[in-house]
Amino acid sequence: MMISRRVNVCNIQIDNVTIQEAIEYIDGLAQDRRPSFVVTPNVDHIVRYNKDIEFAEIYKKAHLVVADGMPLIWGAKFLGTPLKAKVSGSDLFPEACQLFEKNTRKIFFLGGRPKAAEGAKLKLLGKFPKLRIVGCYCPPIGFEKDAVELKKISQMIMDAGPDILFVGLGSPKQEKWIYDNYLSLNVPVSIGIGVTFEFIAGMVQRAPVWMQKVGFEWFWRLMMEPGRLWKRYLIDDLSFFRLILIQKIGWKS
Repeated sequence: MMISRRVNVCNIQIDNVTIQEAIEYIDGLAQDRRPSFVVTPNVDHIVRYNKDIEFAEIYKKAHLVVADGMPLIWGAKFLGTPLKAKVSGSDLFPEACQLFEKNTRKIFFLGGRPKAAEGAKLKLLGKFPKLRIVGCYCPPIGFEKDAVELKKISQMIMDAGPDILFVGLGSPKQEKWIYDNYLSLNVPVSIGIGVTFEFIAGMVQRAPVWMQKVGFEWFWRLMMEPGRLWKRYLIDDLSFFRLILIQKIGWKS
């Protein structure tokens, strides 16, 4: 399928798609077989994009960019260029697995906390028993600086031969790792999905649906993990509102 025009939100070009359109496009990329990668920007990603040159260059080369978070939807509407829908990695992942079971796509889970990927695998197989999960692996902390571990991970993935690689390493580590490896791994689609393995496995409780819909999922996450997330949500991510105003009014940063 063809992707409709992209919408500029704080300099990130976001594909204007519904979650179903995104899933069908990803499945098409898997069928096409050429290595590609998908990113799911949220407010934190937008702030980082405007500070981190390496991160920004990775985003510019992504094959699909979907809006992960209601603030992006509100920001796009405020800018007069509305997006069709929020397409978070945590929503896309389980819904995509339903189609991947039907189309017999092979999938691999990399990342998450210890046992998160395996827990997600068990939950998904309970719902989609014919889903072809060809591997799960949780790399140790600091693996990105360990040449032996990096080689081990690459070999593991290439031996499994997945069509779609889901990577839950947190941002920006997952995006940078994907970009450094997606071509050499020759996996048709690699997707960064953050903490999603933990959500599916039940290790981290996701916000109630009503909070997700009104845009307060960030507050729920903050309450669940205040020590880890307070600075991101209460200090760093406030720059998002300044970036939206700069774009709306045309100020020079």
